Amino acid sequence: MTDLVAAVLAAPPRLGAVRLVAVDGPSGAGKSTVAARLAADLPVRTVLVPTDHFATWDDPVSWWPTLRDGVLEPLSRGEAGRYQRVVWPNGFPEPGEHITVEPPEVLVVEGVSAARRSIAEKLSLAVFVELDDPLVRLERAVRRDGEGSREHLRRWQDFERGWFAVDDPRSRADVVVTA
Repeated sequence: MTDLVAAVLAAPPRLGAVRLVAVDGPSGAGKSTVAARLAADLPVRTVLVPTDHFATWDDPVSWWPTLRDGVLEPLSRGEAGRYQRVVWPNGFPEPGEHITVEPPEVLVVEGVSAARRSIAEKLSLAVFVELDDPLVRLERAVRRDGEGSREHLRRWQDFERGWFAVDDPRSRADVVVTA
């Protein structure tokens, strides 16, 4: 983690005065753990925004304009960003609280599609977390989300394979972490 922290601090801000760090990779690979440790270890004001605050089973990645328009664009201008987070009681998404994101020195966006091609030029650092065994990833995700989510997670993993084949964030990653 020390090397990752140093890489973030050495990277230039590309979202206005904010260093935007994306932690991407498939479900169950360990993205949330890596992102939380990174955010905690950075010695500067850091905000972590999980893509789970936006994504739903039916809308895995096309929610991006909500993050872009509500958070990234305002932060690029030095203004606070805002969004209404999605919460997952009982494994199903519902509208949750409204979140305000004051301009940090580092914004970590964590989740599937965080390092998508359309934001690459604004990223200070792209991290891809991988774990090759899809069955291990599925079991990790089921432990996290509950047994009732197993079928949703299988469909999610199918979607991810297609997404990663088309957008290929791993090929643009500055750092690859193998869990």
